Amino acid sequence: MSAPNAETHVQENAETLAKQAAVWIERRDFGDWGEEDRAGFKTWLAQSPAHRVAFLRADARWGRTEMLGALRPFRAEDTQSTTPRRSRIPFAGISAALALVALTGASAAFYLTMPRETTYATPIGGHKTIALADGSRVELNTNTVLRIGGRDSRTVSLVSGEAYFQIKHDPVHPFVVTAAAHRVIDLGTKFLVRNDADRLTVSLMEGRASIQSDGADQTHSTVLAPGDVVVATGNKMSVTRKPALELAHEVGWRQGVLVFDNTTLADAAAELNRYNRQKIVIADASVAKLTIVGTFPENDVEAVADAAKEVFGLQVQNRKDAIVISR
Repeated sequence: MSAPNAETHVQENAETLAKQAAVWIERRDFGDWGEEDRAGFKTWLAQSPAHRVAFLRADARWGRTEMLGALRPFRAEDTQSTTPRRSRIPFAGISAALALVALTGASAAFYLTMPRETTYATPIGGHKTIALADGSRVELNTNTVLRIGGRDSRTVSLVSGEAYFQIKHDPVHPFVVTAAAHRVIDLGTKFLVRNDADRLTVSLMEGRASIQSDGADQTHSTVLAPGDVVVATGNKMSVTRKPALELAHEVGWRQGVLVFDNTTLADAAAELNRYNRQKIVIADASVAKLTIVGTFPENDVEAVADAAKEVFGLQVQNRKDAIVISR
């Protein structure tokens, strides 16, 4: 098969570009994709932003594949021929279908500048503050992943971890945080959201917010007032109230500290382990039930171990990847 015609002008006919993109997709998925094809594809992509747009739009419509990874730096040579073949469909059908979604009447350069979904992540022990265009701020705690929608920066997804939201209220465009099957909707608010593997916790510091959970049988919804803490697990949702001081302790990590107030050693260890690669291991069930009080740097596991040793006379073994506390 001869190489697709490669025009050098940016303003090309959208239908023609869609057909050219379809040829490349047909070669990649249903033909013998070799070095010559990869080189030709790289040259075609590099000739114009419109070429890259046409292929990105066509491939996204036809089905997301690892080729999208090659488009990020636009390096076709990164594509491997070991990709499993998709079902063989007549090429004429591919061209016709992709031509229907050509960017008719639109500027390719404008499409490239359209906002995309952005992912923010922190490592273990890391913090990050995100300033949004509307004046809102989001602070990410340790080991957290947050995604912000492309066109709508007031819709975010907390994939995992913990984040503190200070939202500039807009009654026309509410701020929405999604986490699994749950939605937190801002009503003029400062709130904390923690998304663990099996539960979601929302603590409201100021203002109001509503939370909705979509269960298998029904949707649960409630409006929060300052001091309310919601814990959602599966199809259940419970609401409790906490004093302002206790809520302030929950966001001590914003200043790099963890506050324990009659906290069991087991819970204190679990919390510290979120921030550190060297873990605290409680080797004795009776030790796990002991309680401690104090404010500790979030990255100092030895401080808690020393306190356990001095206060309770416990044994502490400092290993490379763990600190073991026992009787």
